[in-house]
Amino acid sequence: MSESDAPSTARRVLVGVSGSPGSLTALCLAVGEARRRGAELWPVLAWEPPGGDPLARRSPAASHLIPEWERLARERLLAALCDVFGSADTGLAGQALVARGAPGRALVEIADRDDDLLVVGTGRRGLLRRALRPSVGRYCLAHATCSVLAVPPSPLEAALAAAHRRNTWRLRLDTRDLEKEFETVPPES
Repeated sequence: MSESDAPSTARRVLVGVSGSPGSLTALCLAVGEARRRGAELWPVLAWEPPGGDPLARRSPAASHLIPEWERLARERLLAALCDVFGSADTGLAGQALVARGAPGRALVEIADRDDDLLVVGTGRRGLLRRALRPSVGRYCLAHATCSVLAVPPSPLEAALAAAHRRNTWRLRLDTRDLEKEFETVPPES
């Protein structure tokens, strides 16, 4: 990925990346869409200071920590690219961005062209998570001026979450259920 200050006029496929399994799935799908459309790939990781910007503005210590938080966000984006591609190079034109702000709002502001495609993972959303943290995918679908592709979570993600819960509560894990889940997933091509 190249980083340049000159604005690009090429078609873009922007993808929200957080390092979660859903965002990595969205990144893989975005690569295919960028190749199919002959577009640039723009992975975007949006970050906020812990507690959000209002809390960071009130805390004098936060101003000293902001460069560190931004560095950690860059490292997380690089790790996500390395997880999917084996290196930071995606093999496509475009640039990787780290944006400060609420993820949904930042993605919508960056994907500001009519011919952009914004790809986001939807993730699993339980009642508690929905109440505590708004959905980035829903925000993008409601506010984006470009096309949005919402990528549903993998069925394996739910199976792994259930196995993790069973391990946390020290319950017996029935591997037959996992085996059934793995059989329903199509092989990678």
